[in-house]
Amino acid sequence: MTEKMTLRDNATYRWIALLLLALAMFCSYIFMDILSPIKDLMEETRGWDSKAFGTMEGAETFLNVFVFFLIFAGIILDKMGVRFTAVLSGAVMLVGGLIKYYAISESFIGVDELGNHTGLYNWFTNNLNYIPGFDELGVSPFYRGMPASAKLAGIGFMIFGCGTEMAGITVSRGIVKWFKGRETALAMGSEMALARLGVATCMIFSPFFAKLGGSVNVSRSVAFGIVLLCIALIMFIVYFFMDKKLDAQTGEAEEKDDPFKISDIGKILSSLGFWLVALLCVLYYSAIFPFQKYAVNMLQCNLTLTEPAAGSFWAGDTVTIIQYIIMLVVAVCSFASNFSKKKGMKIGLMAIAVVALVVYCYMGYMRGTAETIFAVFPLLAVAITPILGSYVDHKGKAASMLMIGSLLLIICHLTFAFILPMTAGSAVGGVVVAYLTILVLGASFSLVPAALWPSVPKLVDEKIIGSAYALIFWIQNIGLWLFPILIGNVLTNTNAPGTPPDKLNYTWALVMLACLGVAALVIGLILKRVDNKRHLGLEEPNIK
Repeated sequence: MTEKMTLRDNATYRWIALLLLALAMFCSYIFMDILSPIKDLMEETRGWDSKAFGTMEGAETFLNVFVFFLIFAGIILDKMGVRFTAVLSGAVMLVGGLIKYYAISESFIGVDELGNHTGLYNWFTNNLNYIPGFDELGVSPFYRGMPASAKLAGIGFMIFGCGTEMAGITVSRGIVKWFKGRETALAMGSEMALARLGVATCMIFSPFFAKLGGSVNVSRSVAFGIVLLCIALIMFIVYFFMDKKLDAQTGEAEEKDDPFKISDIGKILSSLGFWLVALLCVLYYSAIFPFQKYAVNMLQCNLTLTEPAAGSFWAGDTVTIIQYIIMLVVAVCSFASNFSKKKGMKIGLMAIAVVALVVYCYMGYMRGTAETIFAVFPLLAVAITPILGSYVDHKGKAASMLMIGSLLLIICHLTFAFILPMTAGSAVGGVVVAYLTILVLGASFSLVPAALWPSVPKLVDEKIIGSAYALIFWIQNIGLWLFPILIGNVLTNTNAPGTPPDKLNYTWALVMLACLGVAALVIGLILKRVDNKRHLGLEEPNIK
């Protein structure tokens, strides 16, 4: 008697489910860094210096870390299941995004003809300058003198951060649900490859909308992100019905029969392998995500960029759309080449991707903007993440890959710190060094979803995978809260007061990030040794 086929057994439906989750995360990634490429405009139009910008960006993970929301999110996920938590996370992201949009908008500032601000603006200016307990511990999300718009934007970003991190653990759990015993690493790698195209999309379109029509309005960039958060919520709702049909076919229940127990967390924390993977995760992500928030400004400070003449093709709005289309060609062709069965087709797709990438880079150089240069960040990752994921699925070696990624992190941040500034005055040389380093940094980051996340199910029981992911994300969020603030403070303390936003010295901030790579390399070596002794299976293939 043959078993009844389910949606999960059908590769097409399985990958459609993945696409819905990936598109939702794609939209959330765009909003996550929506202000990163316009840091200089935020200083010019809203008075946010590096400290205010870093404090606001660090607020994203504040509730996750200090109110333990991520732990509760893991409990909700284990108790209520993937589909409920997915829709909830989409709704929370949208609410937080709307608050951030209002904080950035002129409506909040509301200067009248007499120069008076709105009552709400004045309240935020005069309040939240001292938070009892948090100030004494040095972890307050605000500080005296912080711009009112940055405070309210930080509150909105906190709420958004709760939603996006809840979405992250939910998507990871959803992929395990649909792909366990199949191409798990390939699926996780592919999801992150697509989601990280959001970084490039953000870098290209956030400045585009902020400067649209020749006038600067930063709230337009955030409004663009809000539209995408609405799309993310729709993707989660569609996934809800698809996942519900799967459970109807398999007879599985979304709600768990056994209630969550505190002892479950104890089981997770007692695993040495879990702790090593969690530490690797926080070090990796702390060296990348906070850097993304400052990367465009760092390039502005180190590259010799020549703005195109006003009215020329390179200064127009049309070139933005064309460059984005070319970027999609690079991503689609390089990604699709991994799945082509015919050698000729595979080579052809890669050739198209390489040519399109060269054209894309040339256009970024001609446009003379740092954001279009950094937008190349995820493109190499899109090409190689499926390769790495497939390799881990069939050959293993996850721990070894993480060590290689750590080495690349160190090399890239030290290159930004010491070699890139040496190219000052050489427009072509500086851009070439920047492009190569950014591509390699993106490639190193692709090792995380391909090698690290699929390793978690090997370390904990299936019943508490959601809680395990939540704990890892919580530990990761400590770094994502701390390092945007640290980078902002390092920049403030290592540059003279009044230094223009495009003249900052980023050397010591980058050295700090390189040190995270060194620590990750050490943890990777320990993890591989523990895996050899305890046979955790991290070096073994997922498909057996």
